[in-house]
Amino acid sequence: MAPGPAGRTPVFERRTTGAGGGAAEKVVALTFDADMTADQGPRAASGERFDNPELVALLRRLKVPSTVFMTGRWAEEYPAQAKAIGTDPLFEVANHSYSHHAFSSPCYGLPVVEKNAMSRDVERAFTAFRKAGVRNVVPYFRFPGGCYDDTALRALAPANVTAVQWDVVSGDAFATDADAVAEQVLDGVRPGSLVVMHCTRSAAPATEAAVRRIVPELRERGYRFVKVSELMEDSS
Repeated sequence: MAPGPAGRTPVFERRTTGAGGGAAEKVVALTFDADMTADQGPRAASGERFDNPELVALLRRLKVPSTVFMTGRWAEEYPAQAKAIGTDPLFEVANHSYSHHAFSSPCYGLPVVEKNAMSRDVERAFTAFRKAGVRNVVPYFRFPGGCYDDTALRALAPANVTAVQWDVVSGDAFATDADAVAEQVLDGVRPGSLVVMHCTRSAAPATEAAVRRIVPELRERGYRFVKVSELMEDSS
């Protein structure tokens, strides 16, 4: 996307039109945040799982193109998984910051990145991807917690990324009822929708089961799954 007003980082939330400016097609992008903060290493070392390989395997079996918004810290903790995701043409990897700290405050109690460190934090994540061997990287960025303000949009302009939000909240974070998550997604999806979900077992244990229901039901309704890069094409 082109830079936003006054050089601010542009923000994309949903595809509202189809090619040529007509109605949006029945396409939907499922996106998955691979969250891990810079200080969660000891928790991972003690056995807490911030990955979800079963979910990734399910997406492969169901042949669902997806965009994974990955933190740099996650790529460092799970380099083999990061590389496997980031070299599989079914997926594309986008930036979710290095440390999953907030870019505006308040934001769910997250520590805050200083304004002059925001662009560097994003680049640090891209560097972690390169070191892990992730190749299918797209220049998109998701704010931790979805929290941002004008200051953050200006501070991130040098990073040359597009901020990607969403119009459908899955509610999978810390949820244990997979059917409730699935119903929230199924009720919210519209042509051109962008769904936010998570691929961290410790924080979103019901996501895999929810996806097992979401994918066939949306396909039955005539929806086609796409990556964010395709959703963004010809959108306005």
